Formats: sequence, structure tokens, C-alpha cells
Amino acid sequence: MPKRPPSPGRVRAARQSARVTVASAAGFYAALYLLDQPVVAVYALFAPIALGVLSPIPGGGRDRARTVLFVLPVAVALTALGTALAVTTASAVAGMLVIGFGVSFAAAYGPAAAGAVPGLLLFYVLACFPPYAPDTLPQRLAGLLAGGALLVLCELLLLPAPPVQPYRARIAAALDLAAASARAAAQGHRHGPERARRLREVGLSLRLSQAPPASRPTGAGRTDRGLAQAGAATRRVLDQLARTAERPESATAGDPPSEALLRGVAAGCSATAEALRGARAVPGAEALEEMVADFVAVRGRPPGTGLDTDAKASQRLLECRSDLLTTAASALTVQAAVAVAIGGRRDSAGLPAEQFWYAEPPTARLLALRLTGNLTLRSVLFQNAVRTALGLGAARLVAGALELSHGFWVLLAVLTLGRTTAGATWSTVRSAAVGTLLGALAAGVLIFEAGGTVNVYAVVLVPAMFVAFSVGPIAGPAWAQGLFTLVVSAAFSQLAPATWRLAETRLLDVLAGCAIGLTCGVLAWPAGARGEVRRSVAELLRAVGPLVQDTVVSAVCASGTSGTSGTSGGPPLRGGTAEEALRLTRHRLRIAEGAYAQYRTEGGRDSVGGGPDWHLALNCATHAEVGSHWLPRQAYGPAPPDAVRWARESVGQLAAAMDRAAAFPPGGVRARPTSLPPEVVSVTPAAVLPALVDIDSWLQTLAAELTAIGGSGTDEPPPAVRGGGSDPEAARDATARPRR
Repeated sequence: MPKRPPSPGRVRAARQSARVTVASAAGFYAALYLLDQPVVAVYALFAPIALGVLSPIPGGGRDRARTVLFVLPVAVALTALGTALAVTTASAVAGMLVIGFGVSFAAAYGPAAAGAVPGLLLFYVLACFPPYAPDTLPQRLAGLLAGGALLVLCELLLLPAPPVQPYRARIAAALDLAAASARAAAQGHRHGPERARRLREVGLSLRLSQAPPASRPTGAGRTDRGLAQAGAATRRVLDQLARTAERPESATAGDPPSEALLRGVAAGCSATAEALRGARAVPGAEALEEMVADFVAVRGRPPGTGLDTDAKASQRLLECRSDLLTTAASALTVQAAVAVAIGGRRDSAGLPAEQFWYAEPPTARLLALRLTGNLTLRSVLFQNAVRTALGLGAARLVAGALELSHGFWVLLAVLTLGRTTAGATWSTVRSAAVGTLLGALAAGVLIFEAGGTVNVYAVVLVPAMFVAFSVGPIAGPAWAQGLFTLVVSAAFSQLAPATWRLAETRLLDVLAGCAIGLTCGVLAWPAGARGEVRRSVAELLRAVGPLVQDTVVSAVCASGTSGTSGTSGGPPLRGGTAEEALRLTRHRLRIAEGAYAQYRTEGGRDSVGGGPDWHLALNCATHAEVGSHWLPRQAYGPAPPDAVRWARESVGQLAAAMDRAAAFPPGGVRARPTSLPPEVVSVTPAAVLPALVDIDSWLQTLAAELTAIGGSGTDEPPPAVRGGGSDPEAARDATARPRR
């Protein structure tokens, strides 16, 4: 029977273990045995461990090496600060609280920063625990820099991790497929179930959850924001083209304006894909925008090609043209976002400026906005930073008050074993305690049998490190703690004479750290993101209701008919109201997305269990946000009083349903806004009717999604929701039109 090849995860862990082991051993042995500098040896040993094992830095070898070089100055500063603040327990604890929060909160900047956080905290922890020895700072920094430099070399030269496909390459490949599909549709090849399946598969690959952490554009800068928006809009284009390909027949078949716009979408997608690959300059969106403007000018007219022009056929044609306009709007968003992300543009041409608000502010302002936006008790990033700071501060207080000889191990246990929920922390702590006990027994036997022979520890250290760093990340906390106990015992036994009580000290310190971490997990947001995702989504839905109302009123009243306000029974919309509703929705959407992202990473989640569909709730909110950008632009003239009355009544029903849905009642809510009545269609001028069709389609899609939030009873979205896409990434950049 052939042997099964090792899993990719095991191969990655073994290679990373080899790099860290070589870097740590080279620095440790050289400093201890060649230079006789034990302090340098300690920091040369722990620097690669901190940045190579404890810190899950994403990316290939070059990416990891670049991140290590970038964070080394920060590590130097934290080491110096920890050395200075170790003068008293009070100052060390105060520093631990401030630095623990600040460094942990820096995870908001993106995956690279989040990956480096544990390692950076370890440098401060290592420097601030007793004894207070400021005279050793030069040796500490020398060991740190030596260990970091060795790790950089190993990342580049020793079994380097393969490069990660950049996210822009995924977008480019998806745009190529979109261009081919749009050209096929323009040539009359509209029905293609196999093509639709392929479009949806590629669209799924654009979800950030499907991309490697190193390539996810989740940073706070302009480039990452632009690529994230471009990826979301690209998936939207694919989803809309897939629905076109699934349609057995189309009212736009043989419709010259529709075919011309499809060709324009194909050309725009191809040009943007080439720009993402660096094959040409980044194109602007002006050409496609001009085609969209021409299409908008004629889309309310009958085709004039001898087709059936009865009322139902005309309305069906309007609906299909509305879908096509949505596709073009998404393609426009892709081009504009790419121009901002990699082309350096600071404007969005003729598109809604609010969609590209990140284009104009400087990078420093964008970074500040990312941090200030999460400075709230409702942010899971804020909660995690507070939980980490409290745990490390308490551990440092215990280590100082009890004068523990190896208090560093208490803080290390808190740093490595803490989880975001009390249940997950207890499970991890329980496994870690068992593993540490077994590791301490093994270390005690090793020390007892070695009898003070340093050569034995020197021989054992390297294989112990390799096994610990390759098996621990795969096998779980019990193995990780047990093997690491053997590693630190073998290392510290070479620095000073050791007895079996060193293993006992390690065990007691880890148990103390486990107790502190568990206490913090129980007291500080013990439910993790579970309770937070419920609160944040509820607040989001409450913010979306007024936004939808403001958007519809703006769309039907933008023409400024004098009788509109009086007929509808409400004052005309003020621009400041709409802008405030949009700002609040955008802010609460980002907080809810962060809570949901952590919720999906926490253990013990049953994807088929009961409860509201949080993912679909985010999708509904993003549809509302994007519709607020585009619908007011589609006002073609004065809407008749009956149309205004219908729009206000329909959106009022939807807003009331959103408010009820925010309480997540059992079984969810039934959202049924009134559809566009035939009598309103018959009295609406032809130039205005497309805007009403857009509004009706948007409201019906939002209602369907709102109903499904509480109806499916799962944490995952249902397989097919009209309006396309079921994740917030896919829905940001165009309004959805349901199929009728």
C-alpha cells in the first residue's frame, strides 16, 4: 500500500522549524561558547523563536524576511523600554498594560502587523521581568539583532517558503473571465450554464477568506483598500454575468444598446486585468462611464426592432437593462478602485466620491482612521487588546510580587495560551497544563540523568527545538507546551547549573500563567465575538433602515417637484441627513465585519446550528450602502405623486422590518415591501420609469435578504440569494436586482 504524502501543513511546519532551529542554535551556541556572552545567547535564542514561531507572519520567504527587518527596530525599542521599566514592579506592570494594549491594538493595521504582535510582545516581556539589569542592555540588543539577522538569512536561503500569489493576480484572472463572458453575451451566446458555474467558482476565489493571509488586502492604506474594493466589485461582475448566462432567454437579446454596453464592459475588464499584471498603464474609467451615460439616456426607450412592445414586455426589458446597468456599474467600480490602488489617482472620476473616500486622504490619515474607528468597546480588536494587556499586567504583577526566579515563563504562558473566549481558553489551558506536566517530567529526567554535564544539554537542544517547532503547531497546545518545556530546560541548563527543580519551576510558572489567562478570559468578554457580533449586527440593521429611507426619498425627490413633499406627507430630504446616515452605516458595518471575522475564527462554531445568519445580514447592509451611492444618480425627471407615495410607503415598510429584525425574533421577520403597482407604471413618464424599476428591484432584494437572515437558522448564507453573492466582500459595489 503506497504511503500517503505528508500534508502541506506538516511540510510548512517542518520547513519553518528548520529555519528557526538553525537561526536560534547558530546564535545561541556562538554567543555562549565562542564569545562567552550568556545574555547575548539568551536573546539570540529567543529572537528567532519570537518572530519565527510565536509570530505567525504570513507570506513567502521574501515577505517574511521583509517583515522581520521592518519590526526589528520596534523590537529594539521594546527591549530597551522593558529593560528600563524593570526598575520596579509598579513601573513594569504599568508599562506592560500600556505596551500590551498598544502593540496588540496595532493588529488593526493588517495581517503582517497582526502576525508580528505576539513576537514583539515577547521582546518586552523578556526584558522587563526581574532582575533589573540596565547594564546588560547592549548585550541584549546585540543578541536580538544577531538572532533577527540570522532568521532573515534563513528565511531567504534555507528552504524558503514559496511566494504567495498576490491578490491582484486573482483579480486579473477573474477579470479575464468576466471579459470573455461579456463578449460571449454581446455576441448572442447568453445561455451557458457551464459558463455560469465557472463564473461563480472564480467569484468565490475572490473572497478574502479564500486568499492566503499574506495576500489579503486588509491593511489600512490606500492600496489595500482599493484592491479590496476592486476584488469585491469584480466578484459582483462575475455574479451578475453568471445570472445572465443562467437565463434561458433574455429580453435584451438583439437589443443594440445592451450589446454595445456589454462590449464596453468586456473591453474595460480586459484593460484593467492587463494593468493589474503590469502590462499596461492603469486605464481610467472615463470610456466606460461615457458608454454607461449613453446607455442610461436610451434605456427607457423601446427597442424599436419589431419586438413585442406590450406593457409586460417593456417592463421586462427595463428590468433586464437595469441588471445590465448594475453590471456596468460594478465594472466601473473595478476600474476606479484599481486606478486608486495602483495607479495613484486621488479621485474617482464621475463616480460617487463616497465610494472612494480613501483616495484623497494621506496614508497617515488612513492609518489614524483605522485605529480611531476601532477605539470603541464594541470593537473586537479593542477587546482583544484590553484582554491581552490585563493578562500580561497581572502576570507581571504576580512575577514581581512573588519574586519568581523565572517569572518570564508566567508571562509567556499568558501570551501564548490566551484565547478570545473563556471556553476556548479553558480547553487550551487544560491541554497545556497536561503537556507541561509531561514535559517537566521529561526535563527532570534529562537533568537528573545528565548530572550537570553541559554537553548533554548542548546535544539535546537542537533536536528538541526542531521537534518542538515542527510538531507543536500541528499537534496542539499539549504537545507544544510539553516540548517547549524540554527546550527551555535544555537551554537554561547550559547557562547555569541546574537541578531537577528547574523543571518544577517551569511547571509551576506555566500553571500560574494558565490561571491568570483563564481568569482574564472569564472576566473580560468571556463570550468572545459571539455576543459582540449580535450587538454589532443589530446596531448595523438599525442604521441601515434610515439610510434606505433617505436614499429612496433622495432618488424620487431629487428632481425637486414642488408637489412631491406635500403629496407624500414629508419634508424634502436634506443632504446632511443622508450623509450622516451613510457615515453611520459605514462605521457600523466595519465594526460588524470585524466581529464576524473573529466569530468565524473561534473554535466550537457549528456552521449548521441555529441562530441568525450574520453573514447575510452583512450582505444586506452592503447592498444598502452601495445602493445609497447609485440610486440617487438615476433620477431622470419629476416623479408623479402616486409614484412618490408608493416609494415612501414601500421603503417605510422595509425600514420598519429592519428595525424589527434588529431584535432577532424567533423565526426572523417577513419583509414584504409593496411592489411597483401597474397603475403607478401606467401614469409614470417613460423617462422616470427606469428609476422606479431600480428602486423596486433594490427594495425587493433587500427584503428577500432581510427575511432570510432569520429564516435559514445558520451562520452561513444560503446557497443562492437573489441579488447575487452572499458575503459582504461581494456586495459592496453594486445594487442588486432580483429576477422576476
